[in-house]
Amino acid sequence: MFVSIGERGGPLAQSASRLKNENAFTSAAEADALAASGRTVYPFHLGNLDLPTPRNIIDAMNRAIRDGKTTYCQNAGITPLREAIADDVGRARSLSYGPGNVAVQPGGKPVIGKFLLALMEPGDEVLYPNPGFPVYSSLIGYFGGRAVPYAYRDTGAGFGLDLDGLERAITPRTRLLILNDLHNPTGAECTAEDLQRLSTLALRHDLRVLCDEAYFDIRLDGGQSGSLASLPGMQERCVILYTFSKKYAMGGWRLGAAIGPTDIIEMMVRLNTNFESCTNHFVQWAGVEALTGDQSGAREIIAVLKQRRDVAASLLRSMDGVTCHTPDTTFYLYPDVTAAVRKGGFADDETFRRAVLRETGVSMCTRSQFGDPLDDEARFYLRFAYSGIGSTQIEEGLTRLKAHLA
Repeated sequence: MFVSIGERGGPLAQSASRLKNENAFTSAAEADALAASGRTVYPFHLGNLDLPTPRNIIDAMNRAIRDGKTTYCQNAGITPLREAIADDVGRARSLSYGPGNVAVQPGGKPVIGKFLLALMEPGDEVLYPNPGFPVYSSLIGYFGGRAVPYAYRDTGAGFGLDLDGLERAITPRTRLLILNDLHNPTGAECTAEDLQRLSTLALRHDLRVLCDEAYFDIRLDGGQSGSLASLPGMQERCVILYTFSKKYAMGGWRLGAAIGPTDIIEMMVRLNTNFESCTNHFVQWAGVEALTGDQSGAREIIAVLKQRRDVAASLLRSMDGVTCHTPDTTFYLYPDVTAAVRKGGFADDETFRRAVLRETGVSMCTRSQFGDPLDDEARFYLRFAYSGIGSTQIEEGLTRLKAHLA
C-alpha cells in the first residue's frame, strides 16, 4: 500500500504549488507512449542531441576515473577547469576573467536558480522572455519573485526582441533581467543595436542580468555571437550561463558554469556547498579536455546540425499553411502554423499538435509549452528541434506531415 505525504506527514509546502513542470516533457511522454504501441515516431520535441560526445572527451573522463578523480573536489570546481572556462568565455567575448569569476555547476539549469537565490528578494520583479525556457518563470515564482514577461516578435525576416515592450515592463520593483540571446525557442539573436539599448536600460534602472548563452557557440553559418556582458559597464552586472551540453553533445554529463562578478560567484559557490557539494569530479576533467583539446568533434557536430536544419527548413517552407524562418543559431525551427491550424478547424496549437502526432507520428512542441501566450498574441507556432533526429528521419517525418496538411 502506498501512503501519500499528506496522509503521513501533512500537506506539502504552499510554495510547492508554484513550481511548474517543463512542458516539453509532456510531448515526450505522449511520443514515448505512441512508440511503445509500435508506431514510428519522429522526435522533434526535445532539444537533446543524439550525436556522440567527441572521443577525446570520453577518453579524458575514463583517464580521470583511472587516476582516482572520483572524490569530492573544490566546491567552486577544479582550478584547471575554471581557468579553461575563464579563458574560453573571456576570449570569445573580448573580456578578462579569472578562475575566481567561475563557479562550475552540474549543468546549466542550476545557474538560473542560484542567480535568483543570490540576487532576488521576495516580491522583486524579474523580466524574462516569453516564449522562453519555462524554468525561468517557474523558479522566479517558486523563490518568491514576480515573473514579468517580455516578448519576441516575428519581424518578417526572423524573430526579434520586443525592446519597447520590455522597457514598458520595467517598474521601480524590477531588479533582474534574464536574457536568452540565441533564443530558445525562436532562434532569435540580438543585433548590436539591441544589445546597446539593453545595456542602456540595465544601467539606467540598475538591473543585474543573467545572460543565458547556452547556444553561444551554435552558429550554423559561421560568424561570431555577441554578448551583453561585452558592452561598457556590463561585465560587472552580468552573470553568463555556460553549458557544455550543446557544443560538445554533453547533455547527460551535466556540466556547466556561471561566470560573473566575484561577489555573485562567491555566493553561488556557497550555494554549491549547501546543495550538491561539488560537480562530478571526473566529468570536470573531461570538460578541461573539451575546452583545451582537439576541436574537430565540435566542428563535426555543427556540420551535422547545419545539414539537418537545411533539410527541415526546406520541407517546412514547402508545406501548405506553414511559414518558416531559417535562423543561423540554436538547433530549433519555429514555424508559424496559423493557417494550417485554422484550415484544420482546430481550436488551438495543442489540439493541432496531438492530432498531428496521432496521424503522422511527428512529435513537436507548441508555443504554449514555452509560457502562457501573451494577451496580444493571435498566431500559432510550433517548435521543431532537429538536434535529436537524423536527416533521413527528418525527411521521412516531415514528408508525412506535408502530405497530411495537404
